[in-house]
Amino acid sequence: MPTVYKSKNEIPTIDCELITIETVVTPAQGSTPAVTREFGFTTANQLGVEPQVETTDAVKLMIKGKLKAQKKEESTITGHQLTLTDNVFNPELVKILQGGTITYDESGNLTGYTPPVVGSDDKGEVFTLNAYSAQYNAAGQIVNYEKIAYPNCTGVPVAFGAEDGVFRAPEYTINSAPDNGQAPYAITYVDALPTLMDPT
Repeated sequence: MPTVYKSKNEIPTIDCELITIETVVTPAQGSTPAVTREFGFTTANQLGVEPQVETTDAVKLMIKGKLKAQKKEESTITGHQLTLTDNVFNPELVKILQGGTITYDESGNLTGYTPPVVGSDDKGEVFTLNAYSAQYNAAGQIVNYEKIAYPNCTGVPVAFGAEDGVFRAPEYTINSAPDNGQAPYAITYVDALPTLMDPT
């Protein structure tokens, strides 16, 4: 009998431990170089991922009802549509997704959020979305964390509803599309989650 090899790695993952959003901040001309800014959201509890696929139809050569040859259909992934479910309203996240203005009082307390006006060029930012899940062992201990990074993400404009006796859990639609020569996502494994710091 031929030798059949077992998979080298079997990785069980669970939970939506952390979502982070990475954007590139480009300072004014003549200032310091561009820097990466990252926000983390522990309140997100679900990330739905749907691949966006373009399919080239199959070509079949039929002669008198018999299949003589065929060129099979080809599927090419062009990105992903992500659906992020959060359990609270994060103005910083919504501002990245669709633009707009966040206002604070002199003490730094949030006073409001206003989306971009109709016809505005403010469409939000292009960002990388990082989704972290936990990997457990048989003893119930976390071994490490899986990080999936989706590049070149852009948000879809959002709206908010309300219902008696139900906390709002906004759903955000995000489109991710790789550039030429770029993978549609990347998976890495890390020992710990990023430490979230209070913004200054």
